[in-house]
Amino acid sequence: MQEQHPDQRIRVLFEDEARLGQQGTLTRVWARTGSRPTVIKQTEYQWLHIWAAVEAGSGESWTLLTPDLNTPRMNTLLAGISATLEENDLAVLVLDNAGWHRSKALAVPANIVLLFLPPYSPELQPAERLWAWMRSHHLSNRVYADYDDMFKVADAALQTLDQSRLKTLCACSWLAPQN
Repeated sequence: MQEQHPDQRIRVLFEDEARLGQQGTLTRVWARTGSRPTVIKQTEYQWLHIWAAVEAGSGESWTLLTPDLNTPRMNTLLAGISATLEENDLAVLVLDNAGWHRSKALAVPANIVLLFLPPYSPELQPAERLWAWMRSHHLSNRVYADYDDMFKVADAALQTLDQSRLKTLCACSWLAPQN
């Protein structure tokens, strides 16, 4: 990529989405040996989607909270990323093959290039580790009163992610260091 764009700084970003909802996610909890801890599991059907694009090398990130996943929302994320890039930057956005990532109505800015992962390869997506960490530390084993409550909890969880933690969570041993 650098050979094709010698005058630009190449930035590699990993983008993924996670669903948070009133169905909830159960995770392991600490308890005394032999005890049977109880955990609340909600069974309502309201959802919030967390979008994140993370630059593994620097820990810089872009996030979006939405009630749904679709092409207009993806366009919003792309425009937000594009607007914050330096004039000389080219972002290579690594993502999966979700329909809204490949839509013909997708408006990809000139300073962003999409790079698709092979199908069924979540192990190649470092942003997946972000969701596991957020669920185990902030989003699981709880009840959400409504959409606004889910939004507040997700926003608070995202606020705990500083660049150092994101660099650790999304580190890629196979990604060459960027200058």
